[in-house]
Amino acid sequence: MTPWKEIGECLISSGAEEYFFRPSFTAMSRIGTPEEIVEIFYALHNDEATPRLKALAENYQAIPEHQRRFYAVYSGSDIAPAFALKWLLSSTCSKAAISAAMIVLAACCDRDATPLTGELVPGKTGRRAFVYRSGSMPVSDMVLIAQSLIQHGIIGKAKVRKLQRHEGRSTLSEFNAFEYISAARSHLGMNREEAGQLTMTEFQMMLAAKFPEQKGFTREEYDQVAEEFIARKARRMQKG
Repeated sequence: MTPWKEIGECLISSGAEEYFFRPSFTAMSRIGTPEEIVEIFYALHNDEATPRLKALAENYQAIPEHQRRFYAVYSGSDIAPAFALKWLLSSTCSKAAISAAMIVLAACCDRDATPLTGELVPGKTGRRAFVYRSGSMPVSDMVLIAQSLIQHGIIGKAKVRKLQRHEGRSTLSEFNAFEYISAARSHLGMNREEAGQLTMTEFQMMLAAKFPEQKGFTREEYDQVAEEFIARKARRMQKG
């Protein structure tokens, strides 16, 4: 199946296996309750480990490939040093982000993604209740991909005109996927199964296509008009 990256879909290959991810409304509902969906979003975007993981991977890629392969023999990874990953994974923040990433990837995948994402297994020594058993995907990639999926799933990343009067500054404590499924059925004439397969990005694009002529200014358009008005007024005052 060919993924449509514009609406948040992605296809990941691991050896001979392929994993297809779609952050649909139905997939978002698999994450948990409306409140838990927002908690997972927060865990993915507000931890200290994620930017560190990204920076670590980017810096490590600056090392010549032949050296990274040499290090991988000892460290077990050519993405980032294993000792550095182990240190990051020991923090509570990173554990929350990785756990959230596993939940999102599992919810969005059309098959069991455990070989890719790894799993949490009961600890044998008694020191820890659960131990993370890694999969074939680096944890830094897991978090970044999960962030993209849930953004397309509950916020939407469509490049459409958003009127200033529709912009809100308040934060939401829950995300009810079924409300958007019902809205898609009502406004777009879909059945429940079709509406459930929409991502938020796709839903926004379809609404914009059906209702293109919205009167009003976006915030950027309003700011531009205001700046032009102030500039004209300043020129008139200088002439006077």
